[in-house]
Amino acid sequence: MSTTLSESDSKTLLSGFGVRFLPESLATGPADAVAFAAQCGGPMALKLCGANIAHKSERGLVHLGVVGADAVSRSCQELLDAARPEDNATGVLIAPMAIGLREFIAGISVDPVFGPTVVFGLGGVLAEAIADVTVRLAPLRRYDAFDMLHSLRSQSLFGPFRGEPAVDLEALADLLCALSAASSQIEGLISIDLNPVMIVDGSPVALDALVEVTAADVVS
Repeated sequence: MSTTLSESDSKTLLSGFGVRFLPESLATGPADAVAFAAQCGGPMALKLCGANIAHKSERGLVHLGVVGADAVSRSCQELLDAARPEDNATGVLIAPMAIGLREFIAGISVDPVFGPTVVFGLGGVLAEAIADVTVRLAPLRRYDAFDMLHSLRSQSLFGPFRGEPAVDLEALADLLCALSAASSQIEGLISIDLNPVMIVDGSPVALDALVEVTAADVVS
């Protein structure tokens, strides 16, 4: 048997290996969400968080571009009200909205024969149409991480793009190496999914994360 950690637990685990995420808070009620939004300012993203919620968008459990205390409070309560008993909901994740035109996917898949493999590729709306993905066996050397990046066909997306700066390839290599390290140190790991990894001001930021492990190795 396997289990998928909540988004909050997945991010906490992976941040220890150097994966970069936006500042966020797990709100247990509207007051918590409003207080965090006041600290950040600007539009916010809110998502219901729980151990058994893997596909939030399909159920309308993601609210984007929420502005103002009243809207944040209402959004948080609506998400909490939408929770089902089987979701095992722990609260609502709230974070500032990230702005970027380029999205990638990254992760780990553990093959029963070859062991952990690191995956990186084009994400967003063009991911299925273009299918530009590269895979390497873990552990990665830094050279391997750069080789993965240079193997993508969509090289033009790494340069300056529609007013955004060029991608920090060193930071992308750091991300791939962090995933490689996690693959060797997380007990019972089955998979890691970072989707999307958005390029914000030239740097990669993972906006969502899910870690799947064998049931016996659940992180408390």
